Amino acid sequence: MSQTVTKKLMLFFPKCECEKPIIYHLVKDHNLIVNVFRAKVTPEEEGYLVLDVTGTEDDIQQGMDFVKTFNVSINYTSKGVTLDEARCTHCGHCITHCPTGALYIADSATREVAFNEAKCIECLACIRVCPFAACASAF
Repeated sequence: MSQTVTKKLMLFFPKCECEKPIIYHLVKDHNLIVNVFRAKVTPEEEGYLVLDVTGTEDDIQQGMDFVKTFNVSINYTSKGVTLDEARCTHCGHCITHCPTGALYIADSATREVAFNEAKCIECLACIRVCPFAACASAF
C-alpha cells in the first residue's frame, strides 16, 4: 500500500476556468483530501488558491495532471507568504500573532525572527500586523 503524503500547492486559474468544480473532482475522482488555506478571485476573474492536498503520490500526481488540463498553473514551492529579510527589523511583533509558530525566534542570543514555511497556514495575520511590511503575500 502506498504511503499518504501532504503537499502544499498554489494554483492560478485563468479567467475561463474559475467557475469549474475542479476541487470537487480532486476529492471525488482522485481520492484526495483538500484543505483550502486561501482563495481569491480577482476583479479580472482570475483565481488563486493555496491548499494542501493529501493522498498517495500517484493520486496527487494524477490529480495535478487533471488540474493541468484546465490550463491551471501549479506552484509546488508553496510560497504564498514570504518574509523579506531586508525589510525585517526583527521586532518580533509578528510572532505573537502567528497561531502556528511559523514565525519564531530561532536564536535567543540574536533575537532574529525566522520563518518556517512548512508551518505557515497563510492566515495573513503577520501581513496585517508587521509595521515594516516584511511579510508579504504572493497574491
